[in-house]
Amino acid sequence: MSIQARAWTALLLPPLAWFLFEQGLSALLHWDCRRSGLGIAWGIASLIACVLAFRIAWPFRTRAGAFANPWLARLALVAAGVFALAIAFQTLALLMVPSCVR
Repeated sequence: MSIQARAWTALLLPPLAWFLFEQGLSALLHWDCRRSGLGIAWGIASLIACVLAFRIAWPFRTRAGAFANPWLARLALVAAGVFALAIAFQTLALLMVPSCVR
């Protein structure tokens, strides 16, 4: 995989992980609200995807030149942090609030 493709992958992976987490969690809890443990595991997997995106973008944050623009890598680092925070808050909400409360 080229360096440019890695930078774009690092940028697009966190929003995709967040979107799939939200959609999957919604479908899971509408199907059976007692399965919130799977939602917590889903949240941890989504956080791991954000950490992976952060690790992919980290080496490219200072490299200038033809390989990858540093601003793209820095934007990917910020996106990974923001979406990881959103996923973490939703996962913590699953731990605090019983999922079958209506």
